[in-house]
Amino acid sequence: MAKILFVMTGADQRTLADGSKKSTGFWADEAVTPYRAFKAAGHEITVATPGGVVPPADRASLSAQANGGEENAAAVRAVVEGATELRNPLALSDVRAGDFDAVYVPGGQGPMEDLAVDADSGRILAQAVESGLPVGVVCHGPAALLAAFKEDGTNAYAGYRITAFSNTEEQLAGNVETARWLLQDRLTEAGLKVEVGEPWAPHVQVDRNVVTGQNPASSALLAVELLKKLA
Repeated sequence: MAKILFVMTGADQRTLADGSKKSTGFWADEAVTPYRAFKAAGHEITVATPGGVVPPADRASLSAQANGGEENAAAVRAVVEGATELRNPLALSDVRAGDFDAVYVPGGQGPMEDLAVDADSGRILAQAVESGLPVGVVCHGPAALLAAFKEDGTNAYAGYRITAFSNTEEQLAGNVETARWLLQDRLTEAGLKVEVGEPWAPHVQVDRNVVTGQNPASSALLAVELLKKLA
């Protein structure tokens, strides 16, 4: 049995380019699909957020439309509302990467608001990659990698081949005009090698101990690849 840390957003709003706020959070399926896979494999999950707040699910991600029908949506909502780990998170400030066997960061636009600049999240993710722990990150979750620094101030993930929610997908989703910054651009500026596939299609990159998924459709495949690292 492995111990897997879910580093999750605590932000329920994101700041737009004009300074206004829009509701956000974590994208439910990006947490629930790997959660189910890891639990089914017998692993233990711990959730941690900034300040230990209960991670908020993006309301849009709980809809029938986002989950391929009401039956699937109801199943996703049941995990979001009922999973003990999600209801009782630790504070990231109290967490050490060395106490876990892997780290996973689900997406949603919440991480762009808080994890992208959270020192404790960055510390954990830097320690994880430098010690060789498997690290899984999906969709907008790679925003959290922007806060992961080495002692010399460079990004701990610079040079890693990853994927993330693409500029094309942001454009198709109608987010480009309102966004303060674009994830693909910011990751590239930080020295990460961002490789993206077709919009909305499952796409995963594996580079050493880091597994990344491009979008919500990539969550299941990412979980499979991360489980291989724990076998």
